[in-house]
Amino acid sequence: MKPKSQPMRTCVGCGEPKVKRELIRVALSPDGNISIDRTGKAPGRGAYLCESMSCIEQAYKAKRLERSLKHGVSKEIYEALQRDLQENE
Repeated sequence: MKPKSQPMRTCVGCGEPKVKRELIRVALSPDGNISIDRTGKAPGRGAYLCESMSCIEQAYKAKRLERSLKHGVSKEIYEALQRDLQENE
């Protein structure tokens, strides 16, 4: 039996394609709220980041989340991502 293929997504920080389950999803809901989506099932546009501080910092410096979500992202979202990463290590 053929093994099931894993969905791949590209990290907006480093640009490397990885398995979707290894990445953190940042979701922009239809009403304009931005949230960290660990389940990967929240409605709306999503952008993916590796679980590393360097990728979060690269995305912040180059405004890659803003470009990917086509919406402004506040500094609080980046701080929440960093806290979330520290808690899950």
